Parts: sequence; C-alpha cells; structure tokens
Amino acid sequence: MLSSTDFTSASWELVVRVDNPSEEEQKDVTLRVSGDLHVGGVMLKLVEQINISQDWSDFALWWEQKRFWLLKTHWTLDKYGVQADAKLLFTPQHKMLRLRLPNLKMVRLRVSFSAVVFKAVSDICKTLNIRRSEELSLLKPSGDYFKKKKKKDKNNKEPVIEDILNLESSPTASGSPASPGLYSKTMTPIYDPISGTPASSTMTWFSDSPLTEQNCSILAFSQPPQSPEALADMYQPRSLIDKAKLNAGWLDSSRSLMEQGIHEDEQLLLRFKYYSFFDLNPKYDAVRINQLYEQARWAILLEEIDCTEEEMLIFAALQYHISKLSLSAEVQDFTSESEVDEIEAALSNLEVTLEGGKADSPLEDITDIPTLADNLKLFRPKKLLLKAFKQYWFVFKDTSIAYFKNKELEQGEPVEKLNLRGCEVVPDVNVAGRKFGIKLLIPVADGMNEMYLRCDHENQYAQWMAACTLASKGKTMADSSYQPEVLNILSFLRMKNRNSASQLTSSLENMDVNPECFVSPRCAKKHKSKQDDYRAAGACEERLMSVSAQLAARILEAHQNVAQMPLVEAKLRFIQAWQSLPEFGLTYYLVRFKGSKKDEILGVSYNRLIKIDAATGIPMTTWRFTNIKQWNVNWETRQVVIEFDQNVSTAFTCLSADCKIVHEYIGGYIFLSTRSKDQNETLDEDLFHKLTGGQD
Repeated sequence: MLSSTDFTSASWELVVRVDNPSEEEQKDVTLRVSGDLHVGGVMLKLVEQINISQDWSDFALWWEQKRFWLLKTHWTLDKYGVQADAKLLFTPQHKMLRLRLPNLKMVRLRVSFSAVVFKAVSDICKTLNIRRSEELSLLKPSGDYFKKKKKKDKNNKEPVIEDILNLESSPTASGSPASPGLYSKTMTPIYDPISGTPASSTMTWFSDSPLTEQNCSILAFSQPPQSPEALADMYQPRSLIDKAKLNAGWLDSSRSLMEQGIHEDEQLLLRFKYYSFFDLNPKYDAVRINQLYEQARWAILLEEIDCTEEEMLIFAALQYHISKLSLSAEVQDFTSESEVDEIEAALSNLEVTLEGGKADSPLEDITDIPTLADNLKLFRPKKLLLKAFKQYWFVFKDTSIAYFKNKELEQGEPVEKLNLRGCEVVPDVNVAGRKFGIKLLIPVADGMNEMYLRCDHENQYAQWMAACTLASKGKTMADSSYQPEVLNILSFLRMKNRNSASQLTSSLENMDVNPECFVSPRCAKKHKSKQDDYRAAGACEERLMSVSAQLAARILEAHQNVAQMPLVEAKLRFIQAWQSLPEFGLTYYLVRFKGSKKDEILGVSYNRLIKIDAATGIPMTTWRFTNIKQWNVNWETRQVVIEFDQNVSTAFTCLSADCKIVHEYIGGYIFLSTRSKDQNETLDEDLFHKLTGGQD
C-alpha cells in the first residue's frame, strides 16, 4: 500500500539536459514524471520549469542512448520505454550545417537534424533552387578527401580563410515547412535558357529568399578554374579500390542526420548520387545544370572517370569556353521575344490539327515505325581469333537488329536476329582515325554477349548509334527523341574534328588562363614527358615549345568547334559528353561474392550491376535491373541477395561500405525509373522508402 506521502502515480525523476543556443552552457533540469505522461506533456513541464520566454516550437527530445528522436508527442514515456536512467536532450531540431557543393563552394545553412535525410535534402534543394532533389544526397567525406589538403596546410604559415556563402536565414531555419523555392510548377521560366541569368520577370522572387540575385549567380555560374598546383593537391583515386572508398560515406536516406552521428556545423558534401538526370530544362534549372556540370568537370579533372586524350581535350575546350563566358562582365542576352511557351505551342499545334490544317511540326504516324537498312561490318569476339570484321546487310526495326549475308537475302531468314531491349551500348569512336564503332553488350542468362559494329562515316554512325541507344531503353525510331539524339551525336563528333591551326597563333596570346587548369594532372604530366623525350632526341625549337603552349594549341584547336555556343548549351554539351563515356554513372564498391575466396568490385549504374575483377578492372558479368525479380538483405549476415529472371541469383557481402548503401542504390535507381513527365513534381516518398529502406 502507498502512503499519502508517496506519489500515487508511481512517479519518478527524469533528468533532461537543455541545449539552448541562447545560453553558453547546457544545463540539466530534473522533472517529476510518470510513465503514462505523454512526450508533449514532458516538454510542457520542461518549458514551464525553465521559465525563459522564447519560441520553443522547434525544440524536441533526443534520446542519447537509443540515438533517436521522441517526435511522436502523443506517445507516453512507457510506450517509448523511457525510464529514470534515460539521458534525454532537449534541443532544436534545425541546426547549422556546412555543405560543400559540387562546384566546391561552401554553403552554411540551417537544416533539419530530425527529418530523414531524403526530406532534409529536399528542403536543402528548395533553398538552393535545385529541382529533382531525389537525384542528390549527402556524402560524409572520407579521410582521404582531406589528406592532401592537410599536408598543404602544414606548409602554410597563414591560415586560409574560406569564403562561405551563409544562408542562415533560409526557409528551413524554423520548424515551418520549407518554401517551394524559386522554381515554379507553372510554365513561367525563371532563368534565361541561353545565359542562365535570372529572368527579369521573376527577379522579384529573390526578395523573399536568402538566395539573393548575387548568391544565385554564385550557384548558377561556374567558378574560376583552380591552379595546376591546387589541382595536384586534391585527392585523386588511383584504382577501383580507391574509388570504392569514396562511396562509403553516403548517408542513409531513411534516417536523420542526428541518428547517423552528424554534429552541428559539420561539413558534408552535397552531390548528385543517382546518375539519372530527369527533365533538365534551362528555363528552370540554371543552378542544377551548373552544379551538375561542376560535378562532371571535377570527375574528369580528378580522374574519377577515365577518358581518352582526345576526349580530355574536348572537355578542356568546353571548360575554357564556359570559363570565358562565366567571367565575362557582360553576358549577352539572346532571349527572343517571340519565344513561345511549351504549353502555348502544344495548344497551337493541337488547334491546327483539330481544324484539319497542317502544323509546323506534323505529328508522326505512330503506326509507321521507321527502319534502318545498310551495309555494316560485324565482329563477334571469340577466343584465339584476331579482331576481323566481316560485312553484312543489317536491318534495324522496332527494337531488334537482324543481319543477312547480303541485301538480296533480306526477305529470307537472317543469320541472326537480336533484341536490343536492355542491352548496353558503348561508343567505340576515334574521329581522327576515322573509326566509327558501336559496342553492344546483349544480356543473356549468365551475363552478356559482346558484339562490335563498324560504320563507314559519321552520318551512318549517328543514325545507328541513336537507334541502338533508344532500343536499349525499349524505344523505337518512331520516338520523338530519335532525331534529337542523332543531331546530338553528330554535334559531338564535330566537336572532335581537328581544324587547321592557322588562327591559333593569335589566340594563344589571348589565352590568359593556364591551360593545365583544364586537364587532369596526369594528362599535363604526359605532355611534359613528351617534351622531355623530344629534348633528349635533340628536336628543333618548334617541337620544344612549352608544355602550356602545346596544351593551349590543342585546346584552342578543339575550342574552334564550340566557340559560338551560348553558356548554358556549352554546359549541357559537357554533361552529354560526360554521359557518353563508357564508365559514366558507375559507382564502385568492394565486395565478396558468395562462394568466392577473393575480393571483387561491384559497379552500380542507373540500369545495371557489373561484377569487375579488382586487379585488372575487366568486367566479368553484367546484370540488368530490368531482369531483377527481387532483392533483399540478410541483416544478420549483412549479405545482399538478388534474384534475376531465368533462375539466376547472386549474393555478396559489402566490404568497403555498409550493405545498406548498396541496397539503397539498387532501390533508388528502380524508384527513379518510375518517374514520368505526366507526373507533377510531388514524389511518392513512401515508395522510395519502401524500395530503399529495408528492415533493420
């Protein structure tokens, strides 16, 4: 029996530490509570006992031992399992965080530490005016990321003071929902599609946002190139294992920052995690396009993705061109008054069609699927055979390609007919050597069948390459994207054409930036070693021009092909060229497959998984996402198990990162594949967590 002196509700003392930013030190507050008291009642008692008049709406209780937030204020302490030994912290949910953007600019803003990372990134992107936040996430940098920087800092007596863009007054600063940002779901353009500057009609939108016009320019325009010395001091992965280490730090999208041990004012990297870029539109995406360009640029410069010397020079020429336009005091405004809004154009086209007239762009007959037919050379790799191409008559229709011994036999049975749906299409091109090849990796039950096609000239290559690319996505040449794809390929090939150097001498004098800023350190070193070889061989003075002059000459030669491009188009071309690289979109992890005794590399892409030999870098097996029946994780053994069609399955343990990261990558890409332009910009967050969250 309890006496009257006892508390009839069996109450007990609960110590709560209060983290009030307005006070220098945290202080403990002791409350008398009972198990049937709900969390909201605890916070009310706490605020009454603190007796400080301020806005407490953003504060919540954090359970330190269990490492989670007590956000369900209607739950009782008993339901949460809170007892007298619990260490609770009463702290703001929104805290300051430093984010390193893809353009290496540091932004400091207030972020929710209690919302799951998927939601926190969405709010961050709204503040920074970046659409499609589902493509980005937060990465905790590894120790290697700072390794060379720290070594450099030791040699500097004066500390380097970094210019940080402070967005402390961002819409995410309070507990209220974030504002929709500067982009609109209407068709009103907010950026000039040519120059990337904010449109005059929407300039007033910046008045209510921490992203002022000046700050917007910082995020939407490319930063000045780094010096070769600074570039050499940055961490560069040298092997697939090094690249795998960089991807170990992706945060769990289904848990909050606080739950993952992130502290206030800690530095994280905001990066495009998923290489599936949806609906890039210059009218709304100036910041998104620029940050995507910057991430691609640094991937090239730091050799996170491999490319040939010819491709490196194209990237360098585009960087030089973009740098010139970005640094120019006057960016020309090419916006045309007569530019018609997409909705108005569509309505106009529909109106003319309904009236029986003919629109400017007549609708294609969807029942008439175009075909391609031409002589191409074919090679199927086999052991102990030389790489010899043989000519056949090829016919491309729907998503299938068939080949015959000659044109006269086209009406008969083909030698072979292949469906390219789900295949991998890789360019095999050397413009200088007049080599226009297409490498096809066609999925079969135990991996991929490999075949090479060789075209005679650029136009033939562009048509067949575009057809193969669309077929791999399940689309035919009747799709509206076929002709633009052909034109993009032709444009990229023309960029690779080398022009005469008649006008380069005067241009060399005007190139006021060190050309080594635009190529990787290894590429610059390669040019230097060539110069040393010429000097050792006693070459003439013309061949012994400086490394910078040699590089500048080759960059300016490539620049002639892009010199007339507007700023935003040049960035988009850079992104397209990046996407055309064979290794584009591959994220590497060190794994051990079930039954194997050696470590191997798993490459995760937007449409496939690749098993790669860790020592040689040679792909061994490829599995397409379209063939996945189900995947799951055994959380006890930390093993990922994937089942494919035709009774094929695989299982592996992740060694370089938590298996949850790989599990989330697979589910994330499958989630992104469900997007369509018919949808509005509201995402099905529940579906994302269902596909990526798993069950711990």
